[in-house]
Amino acid sequence: MDRRSFLKTGSGLAALTLPAGLSAPALSQGAAARTLRFVPQANLANFDPIWGTQYVVRNAAAMVWDTLYGLDDKLQPQRQMVESEQVSPDGLTWTFQLRSGLKFHDGTPVLSKDVVASLARWSARDPMGQMIKALQNELVTVDDSTFRWSLKAPYPKMLYALGKVNSPCSFIMPERIAKTDPFQQITEFVGSGPYRFVRNEWVPGAKAVFEKFADYQPRSEPASWTAGGKRVMVDRVEWVVMPDAATAAAALQNGEVDWWEQPISDLMPLLKRNRNIASDIGDPFGNIGTLRMNHLLPPFNDVRARRAVLMAVDQADVMRAVAGDDDTLWRRLPSFFTPGTPIYPEEGGDIMKGPRNIEAAKKLLAESGYKGEPVVMLVAQDQPITKGQGDVTSEQLRKIGLNIDYVATDWGTVGSRRAVKSPTSQGGWNIFFSWHAGVDCINPAAYTAIRTNGEGAWFGWPKSDTVEAKRDAWFAAATLEQEKAAMAELNKAAFDDVVFCPTGFFSSYTAWRRNVSGVVKGPLPFFWGVSKS
Repeated sequence: MDRRSFLKTGSGLAALTLPAGLSAPALSQGAAARTLRFVPQANLANFDPIWGTQYVVRNAAAMVWDTLYGLDDKLQPQRQMVESEQVSPDGLTWTFQLRSGLKFHDGTPVLSKDVVASLARWSARDPMGQMIKALQNELVTVDDSTFRWSLKAPYPKMLYALGKVNSPCSFIMPERIAKTDPFQQITEFVGSGPYRFVRNEWVPGAKAVFEKFADYQPRSEPASWTAGGKRVMVDRVEWVVMPDAATAAAALQNGEVDWWEQPISDLMPLLKRNRNIASDIGDPFGNIGTLRMNHLLPPFNDVRARRAVLMAVDQADVMRAVAGDDDTLWRRLPSFFTPGTPIYPEEGGDIMKGPRNIEAAKKLLAESGYKGEPVVMLVAQDQPITKGQGDVTSEQLRKIGLNIDYVATDWGTVGSRRAVKSPTSQGGWNIFFSWHAGVDCINPAAYTAIRTNGEGAWFGWPKSDTVEAKRDAWFAAATLEQEKAAMAELNKAAFDDVVFCPTGFFSSYTAWRRNVSGVVKGPLPFFWGVSKS
């Protein structure tokens, strides 16, 4: 019996029991109500939200570190750590005043020097931050609660850049931590957010613990995504890592855990029949599946090899492996952007439509000079989204003659290894899989994966002056029609140069026990406002 057939049988799930190490702790009823046990999408293998861009790291970081601005559910930036801002009439000088009473988890006050150091580290890695840094005259403190960012040219999207939710977010850290080289990982995890990280209970691969920060002062406004008052309703949140979906499903049904971030779709019919469990689509903006190629190494340093991959990948097969048998959860995507949004384009995406042309792909691959060398494909087995993509595309790409070296590993290892630029014989790679939240891909503003600025680009390091120019044209657009035209040209250029291979658009469920309230749909799990009875 295969995995899916087993999971779909009620008897199969009913027979599952949790390993002894995952049994519920002996807590009093009151203590249990104050502890929320959460199954994250993946293991928290590292915890530096600037060094890496994995969503699991961003999600944990949003609990621990705060930002100057938050993004509400209308995609508008709102003040968070900032009390006020002033912009000079020419748009070149931004002066920010911090809220009073902000405090780090180690008891020290949040000062403007901490903000300046944090923004300097963030702007070295983030695409929008890099744009601001390229325009920067100076980023300086004025006094302990005031800092100033002066520019050589206006940057109207400043507040969105400081409040966006895609990785890396502009999290504010103490100066001593923020001075860490942005290409090296931090080793101290002190923030000023609503939860503090309990480092001595962190067991990568098993558990991460967050406790309520008593000195956190939430804003007075209602919470909305990462904006507004982040009011903590439980004393402790335990992230319990459960790579096996059947184990996680059993734990949720038995009450061993309270909330499962991303249950696989195959198990949703069983979970929906349980009257003690509630569920919903987790993120209304969905996700874009991603097959990322290394543009620095053969064979994908040749655009013909990259185009052969586009011709071979059948998005329908990939999406069914990711989203299951419910065809309402996915769609083909001849685009790099989020469907259903106002300026969504499909220009240039015909290569992803229609039947796959395997023979033409073989011919194009041969023309690229490929001679059968191993192609190192990193596939995280503990993340159903990446495993589904890898299992299907590895077979599709073998059909066109690629010698796939399928490296079955974990998501934490992928997160580390994908940063390696060395040849594959020295720990490098050719392909890895990820996904991007649809809210990050509505336009190019905060879309990390669409950048093609070479060494400064996201993992894979694509370089295309044409794509960059089309991206700049969107930023310069003055009207909606100009934005639409720029998006069409950008989408076409991105397919022409094959920045990466979109594997389709999909939505995912989230599920929780009915004694948990306050779960909000959005691009990440928001733990403020969530309570448990």
